[in-house]
Amino acid sequence: MTIIAILALAAGTYAFRVAGPLLAGRVSLPVRAQRLLSAAAAVLLLALVVTSALTQGQGFGGVARPVGVLVGGLLAWRRAPFPLVVIAAAATAALLRLAGLP
Repeated sequence: MTIIAILALAAGTYAFRVAGPLLAGRVSLPVRAQRLLSAAAAVLLLALVVTSALTQGQGFGGVARPVGVLVGGLLAWRRAPFPLVVIAAAATAALLRLAGLP
C-alpha cells in the first residue's frame, strides 16, 4: 500500500513539473491571480519556517531555536552576508542551549 502512495505522489509531482513548461505559453492568469499566487508562496514559506523553528517531533522545540531563527532573520533583514546569518543563528541557539535553555 505504501509503494502505491509513493508512486502516485511521484507521478503527480512529475505531472506538475511537466505541465509548467507545456502550459506556459497557453495559459495566462489575471494580474490578481498572479498576486494571490505570489502571496500564497510567501505564506507557505513562512509557515514552513515557523513550523521548523518552533517544533521538534510532536511538541515545542524549546526557546533556543526560535531565538536563533529570530537572530538570523534580523541579520538577513539588515542584509548581512548569508554565511554570517547562518553562523550567528547557529551560534545563538548553541550558546542558549549551553546556558541551559532547551
